[in-house]
Amino acid sequence: MTKVQSKTKVIATLGPASSSREVLEEMIMAGVDVCRINFSHGDPSAHTETIKTIRAINKERGLNTAILADLQGPKLRIGEVENNGVELIAGEDILITTKACVGTSKQVYITYPQFPQDVKIGETVLIDDGKIVLAVKDTNKDNEVVATVVHGGILSSKKGVNLPNTHISLPSLTKKDLQDLRFALENDVEWIGLSFVRKATDILELKHIIQKNNKNARVVAKIEKPEAVKDIDNIVKCADALMVARGDLGVEIPMENVPLIQKMLVQKALEAHIPVIIATQMMESMIHNYNATRAEVNDVANSVMDGADAVMLSGETSVGSFPVRVIQTVQKILAQVEGFEGIYHKRHQSSAPQKNRMISDAICFNSVNVAEQTGAAAIVAMTHSGYTAFYISSFRPKSGIYIFTGNQALLNTLSLVWGVKGFFYDKMVSTDHTINEIKDILKHEGLVKTDDLIINVASIPMHEFGKTNMMKLSFVE
Repeated sequence: MTKVQSKTKVIATLGPASSSREVLEEMIMAGVDVCRINFSHGDPSAHTETIKTIRAINKERGLNTAILADLQGPKLRIGEVENNGVELIAGEDILITTKACVGTSKQVYITYPQFPQDVKIGETVLIDDGKIVLAVKDTNKDNEVVATVVHGGILSSKKGVNLPNTHISLPSLTKKDLQDLRFALENDVEWIGLSFVRKATDILELKHIIQKNNKNARVVAKIEKPEAVKDIDNIVKCADALMVARGDLGVEIPMENVPLIQKMLVQKALEAHIPVIIATQMMESMIHNYNATRAEVNDVANSVMDGADAVMLSGETSVGSFPVRVIQTVQKILAQVEGFEGIYHKRHQSSAPQKNRMISDAICFNSVNVAEQTGAAAIVAMTHSGYTAFYISSFRPKSGIYIFTGNQALLNTLSLVWGVKGFFYDKMVSTDHTINEIKDILKHEGLVKTDDLIINVASIPMHEFGKTNMMKLSFVE
């Protein structure tokens, strides 16, 4: 059985529905490129087993499935509520306390100690993705806030809270996040998702911890706060990837603004040559239904046409009834859209070239232009850091992007990057010998054929692992 592979990558959140070796392997072979471990759920022992299973499948199948460890971040929640839920009635007041208690229709506990200090009278409190709306009436600036129910409903235990108007003083990395981060780094995951990013310094703080631990994990900045949208130009300079986290983003800002923000974020990521993920409710109905809705099919297709590197599934694969079928459905959509010429050759204004990157950037950029002009079957790059792969991918060439590297850890990392297929290669005899051998490998894999034109980019001399400074065109013999 051959793994299904699209240019647009597929991220699947793992959970009870996908915990068995059999289901997980089926999902990966059906087209999952990155497995997301959500630290908002589960425990370390379960996560350890999941990571072992992914790596065992990779080894046995010769695959490079990546792992995205998604930190919970300063997620605000309501505590336990009596009777499996209570009804909040519009017009009535409710007391929100930072002292642990079992909630009623008159009083609830919030897991945010600074809430009474940070919130102001008149600000909005949204519960359960905005299904319940409260307005702050009073605060004692210590441990209690009185709010009026604007729009009521049934409130059940541990529902999320959003404060779209409030400046939240909680740190970007909570105590739980730091514990989960330590676990993720010890297990050498390739990507770390940072939730509720507010500013670029949040990312720098996380990167500092990663570097301090001598690890190479890369950071996905999850954009789900209005503050992050405002600071996006600085964030893209620091982040290794962006995630358009439309769930909380669509609660924190008017939901009608999300589509244009999605397009803006994709464009910013392309210009910065970093991957961008579209997430939340992509195939939501398939948590319970055998087939997707027409709107969901359009959503996935439009995300690809916007320029997304990856689409992400959450409940569909973690707790859904059809975890394998949803992957198969997404792959059908991707196969159809990737046959459309309009998704290729994304033109965007690159940032002003840095002097030390000017030559490599020019070669990568022009390799894509030449590939378009000549109809080249493949752009082949040698890289140790992955920079060349990220850069070339951001222009979305129609040619295959084949990356050869002696850096084994990088192969998994590149599984998040649009259009990239990686190969382990650590022979550095001579430039001509290497190029010819790589052609033979690609031909053997059925990725190119005799008389196909190949564009090779690399650094010369190869054994020095320098920056890209060479481009060569040749035919497959």
